Amino acid sequence: MHRLDTIFPSILICFSYLATGLFSLETLDSPSLAKFLTRDGTPLPSGTPWDSSDPAGSAPRTGVIRSYDWVISRGYGDPDGFNRSLILINGRYPGPLVEANWGDTIQVTVHNQIYHPGEGLSIHWHGQPQTKSPWMDGVPSVSQCPIASGSSFTYTFTAEVYGTSWYHSHVSAQYIDGLYGPMIIYGPSHVSYDIDVGPILLTDYTHVPYYEFISDTYDRPAIFLPIENNLINGRNPFQCNQNLETCNTTAAYSRFRFYKGKKHRLRVMNTGGTANQKFTIDDHRLTVIANDYVPIIPYTTDVVTLGVGQRTDVIVIADMDSDSSVWMRADIDTGELCGNTTTILSHARAAIYYEDANMDKLPSSSAKAWDSNNCANDPLEQTVPFYPQTPPLTPETTQVYDLRYEANETGSIIFFVNETSFRADYNNPILLLAYLDNTSYPYDPEWNVNNFGVNKSIRAIFRNYFPGPHPLHLHGHNFWVLAEGVGDWDGSIVNPENPQRRDTHILGPGTEQIPSFVVFEWLNDNPGVWPFHCHIVIHVSLGLYINSMEHPDLIKQQQIPAIMAQTCRDWAKWSGQNVVDQIDSGL
Repeated sequence: MHRLDTIFPSILICFSYLATGLFSLETLDSPSLAKFLTRDGTPLPSGTPWDSSDPAGSAPRTGVIRSYDWVISRGYGDPDGFNRSLILINGRYPGPLVEANWGDTIQVTVHNQIYHPGEGLSIHWHGQPQTKSPWMDGVPSVSQCPIASGSSFTYTFTAEVYGTSWYHSHVSAQYIDGLYGPMIIYGPSHVSYDIDVGPILLTDYTHVPYYEFISDTYDRPAIFLPIENNLINGRNPFQCNQNLETCNTTAAYSRFRFYKGKKHRLRVMNTGGTANQKFTIDDHRLTVIANDYVPIIPYTTDVVTLGVGQRTDVIVIADMDSDSSVWMRADIDTGELCGNTTTILSHARAAIYYEDANMDKLPSSSAKAWDSNNCANDPLEQTVPFYPQTPPLTPETTQVYDLRYEANETGSIIFFVNETSFRADYNNPILLLAYLDNTSYPYDPEWNVNNFGVNKSIRAIFRNYFPGPHPLHLHGHNFWVLAEGVGDWDGSIVNPENPQRRDTHILGPGTEQIPSFVVFEWLNDNPGVWPFHCHIVIHVSLGLYINSMEHPDLIKQQQIPAIMAQTCRDWAKWSGQNVVDQIDSGL
């Protein structure tokens, strides 16, 4: 592999986004995404910055810094026609696209200008392992203190894995107000395609600000999750009531361009807070090529299921006439066991126009039928990683986690993981405490820290006694998904030589009598403190969260930058002068 940093000096490329319009992902007439980025318009050696003979190996060192500068503030907008308060990045909703090549350094300076009332924030870079920078994972109370209102912070980390993902705030349910956006890391491709259409964000959407959304949760069962709409790239016209003065009846659909005979890559991601999404395109089939950051052996299907936080890359062949137009659809699964029974508008649409289509006319194509299947992902047998990896025959440690939804001592109904419900302490990040050799917290079991020490591999069996699904996400790793089902695991592993790998997977609904289960395994090879949680915002807000501490002996040897301590001092000063109304777990 070429060491590009020895060939070129480090080059900084700055992306500064201006507020030219509220909605930032209109793609109809935008150029398709590149298959790799260049240095100031100059092609990289051999055309790409990586050695394509080893696409599953370690990230190259490109010597390039991709720099972004963001002002985060509140403003009003009507992405679906209903005007409400949003959190905007450089005046935009959703947030701007972060792009880098595999091996580039990503540098994002965040200015917290949320005032009146102020609030802390953080940014998590979903799926990036942060093996050399665990303090940049963006989780307050774990890897950092929140960025205080009026303060700034710069995230700097290497794009260690390539593919499709997103970023989002990790403070309470803050990101459902708009603090999220797509992230694409260009890298080797194991399949050919002609056009990279770019990010397709599927987002369940509420007209209620997140604080009110979470506050109301304590007055209703967590299985009932209020959703007013479903969006594709931040758009889908709401069926306005004429009596609503705050509703704009001219809201638009997102639009995309297809070219006859071409293979189009679509990077589909569930950036919502609650719902499982069913993604389809009328009259077209989807060839699945990656789940999360993991390339898989391609297979073709009519519908893709995505739990919150999951990503699926698909190839679509445009095999209709050049004047065709069809609907792209994202449907919230409102099946009885999916927990979305209070959805008002669950069907999102976006228009796909071929190159000669009449763009003044909406498509008239018909939707495909699909089954709920209890909101499960595609079968494990069907999703096989393209680059094989075999988990250890015998893990060094096995941990069982029972997930229950029941009353605490005050009578509030919340989630427990092995009888503990998580609650964050923003002023004491666990990683920074471990760096100071404080790795035991019997005085605060609510932090739910599992110290796995120097064990080489970890097997986790999650058992769900709740009648709804949990899309479970592990920070710092991809995990193997060994098995899933209902009842007791019999020890069998699906495709034991090369099980599915990803960073987010749906644990299906269970009952108080018979739980569902999923079995994960991962290598304990990333010193740090790594969250493992349900990605449904209400569920993690109600405590469905654990921390995995790995190699505390090596955490003490890390060179944690001084800015982490300064951020905590800034937070302590701000929180000492302002009320931090932490009504939930904090994450």
